[in-house]
Amino acid sequence: MTDRYLDDLEAQSIYILREAFSQIKPLGMLWSVGKDSNALLWLAQKAFYGKVPFPVIQLDTDMELQEVYDFRDRMVKEWSLDLKIEKCPPEEEMDSTLSPATRAATRKTEGLRNLLRDSKYKGIILGIRRDEQSMRAKERVFSPRGLDGNWDFKNQPTEIWDQYKTECPDGCHIRIHPLLAWTEIDIWRYTKREQIPVVPLYFSQNGKRYRSLGEKNITFPIESMASNIDEIIAELEITKTSERSGRSMDHESEDSFEILRTGGYM
Repeated sequence: MTDRYLDDLEAQSIYILREAFSQIKPLGMLWSVGKDSNALLWLAQKAFYGKVPFPVIQLDTDMELQEVYDFRDRMVKEWSLDLKIEKCPPEEEMDSTLSPATRAATRKTEGLRNLLRDSKYKGIILGIRRDEQSMRAKERVFSPRGLDGNWDFKNQPTEIWDQYKTECPDGCHIRIHPLLAWTEIDIWRYTKREQIPVVPLYFSQNGKRYRSLGEKNITFPIESMASNIDEIIAELEITKTSERSGRSMDHESEDSFEILRTGGYM
């Protein structure tokens, strides 16, 4: 039953990727180098017969963990990826009224705005999931963004019978979310089945591991003895701790994530 369920999720995501590629150009995909975006890259290779046909883009703050950079460079070669790196503005240029971790996270929002302004992408593929955070639960699969990149979550297109809105006005763009229906444990079960490479930081070292990867100044490991994927899956089957418990931004003001998301955060 698990394999059949994963097959259904895989088929749905591949359909979304192919629909985006056929309807929206130019198209790019954000790559955080985390478990979700690695699974999404794997799906893209399956969707397009072994070759990802659009650029993959890292929004780089120069604050990723070194293991993330090392993994990125290795996978670019192994998977023959067309990698684009967008350097994000410095933290001192961000809104000083925001709480510290939220201000640091805003750098990627501004980096994405700069990317969209300079490159004119009409579609951006992301590896977010609805179960990851309450604001993301409100997303659509094909999610239009306004001229300023803002997200009007109260006014979104209806999506029924796999019919998606793929047109948007000049200056706007659409964000495509092929993994919305997946959960964290789905990602790990699929990663295990497909033998998808992941950054080693996800596995326990000295009683701690990263459950979610972000910049090293605002992301911290959790207590865990899970040293392989089977143990991670077993841990997730019983845990009541949030996936983003290691993200300092999520422990600041209650509206921090909503402010970022409506302003263009991934």
